[in-house]
This record gives sequence, C-alpha cells and structure tokens, in this order.
Amino acid sequence: MGARLLGSCQPMLAFIVMLIVVGLIAGAIARLLMPGRDPIGLLGTILLGVAGSFVGGFLENLLFYHRLAPHRFHLAGIIGSIIGAFLVLLLLRASGHERGRSRRRYRRSWI
Repeated sequence: MGARLLGSCQPMLAFIVMLIVVGLIAGAIARLLMPGRDPIGLLGTILLGVAGSFVGGFLENLLFYHRLAPHRFHLAGIIGSIIGAFLVLLLLRASGHERGRSRRRYRRSWI
C-alpha cells in the first residue's frame, strides 16, 4: 500500500521540479533582458519565472488555443514563459511594489 502511494507522487514531484527549473530559467532571462537592477533574490527569480509561465501560457492559449500537446516540453513554452516573466516584471516595476522602493516619490521636509 505504501509503495503504491509513493509511486503515484512521482509525476507530481517531477512536475514541481520542472516548474522550479523552468521558472528559474525564465525569471533569470527576463531579469537579464530588463534593464536596471531588481532587488529580488533567487526565490524571487523563481517565483517571477513561475508567474511568467502562467501568464505566458494564458497568452499562448488566447492566441493559439491548444495547438501544442500539453504533456511535452516545447521551446515555444519556454519562450512564452520568458515573455510572461518579462511582462510580470514590467508590471511589478510600474506598480512600484518592489522590495526596497517606496511608493512616495517626494518626501516632505518639515524643517
């Protein structure tokens, strides 16, 4: 019983590892393409890439509507992930919610 339960978790574990690796690659490439510094670490880069993968997958689904097989690795998927991560990073910068940045541009001095 225990061996059967452990064997059923293997595809999910492989999916999570692949999601982390693709997220790291897509997030790192998006950060390299976007000019300027980003105060996010390795975990932030992975999360940026994972969010970019979802955004890129959504945009690809809107444009092509399931032309590719979802259970295979495609170069178009990694390119869509990079484009999605670039868009997420662009929105993150435009909103001003980066770590280390305040939303207030001008501070008032009372002295």
